[in-house]
Amino acid sequence: MSDQDQPRRPYIEQEPVKYGDVFNVTGELAEKPIAPRDASMMQTAEAAILGRTQKGGPAAAMQAAAAQNERAGAVSHADVSDLAGAEGVTVMETDVPGYRIVTESVGGQVVGQYAQPTPTAQLSAVSEITIGEALEATAKTIGDKAVDLSDAAAIQAAEARATGSNVIIPGGLAAMAQSAASFNCGIDLDENKIKLGDILTDATAKLPADKAATRQDAEGVVSAELRNNPNLTTQAGGVAASVTAAARLNETATTT
Repeated sequence: MSDQDQPRRPYIEQEPVKYGDVFNVTGELAEKPIAPRDASMMQTAEAAILGRTQKGGPAAAMQAAAAQNERAGAVSHADVSDLAGAEGVTVMETDVPGYRIVTESVGGQVVGQYAQPTPTAQLSAVSEITIGEALEATAKTIGDKAVDLSDAAAIQAAEARATGSNVIIPGGLAAMAQSAASFNCGIDLDENKIKLGDILTDATAKLPADKAATRQDAEGVVSAELRNNPNLTTQAGGVAASVTAAARLNETATTT
């Protein structure tokens, strides 16, 4: 059989790489192809805040995806996605004792978060980060998020770890979070819902006892948040993520 007689393989159009393929995002953003100008804006934002593009960070991931989409003809070099163009991309620093949390967002949704120790003469001299401080970091990072059942479960687990008691304290963080989640279930408009910042601002002062966050504490909070999330995921920048970041930095401090 000649080459001309060989059956031709059907042309398969390559699907563009979408935000939902790379990041833990939902809704309209998840279905948007990552565009070159989106990646360029994130690179600029990272450089402005961090002084450089973070290796392995959101900007790098977006650049790789955008380049692939451009090669496939899914986007052009000048394209920008609707949400990134309208709502922008942001890189925000939140300072808490001993470290800073860097949160990166596209179209209002978190696409990356990581913690960095605050530069000091000796890292070991930095006080260990408590569970209460980790909760306060959540309030600063995603304080405008409406409290849901997974948030409430994570806050309850964090309070139990901080106080050493599984008893829900009347008027405490866990009680307030549970009430907020129940209230929010009956509210349609996000603007009328109780937010994480309403519960977790000044969390350290609201806890009757506090302790340095450990890996075991983080695992317990992560488990509680996962069990109560219908998608079996944790919230970027949420309670579990903040306690995990605190525990990881505490381990680094004690081994340095």
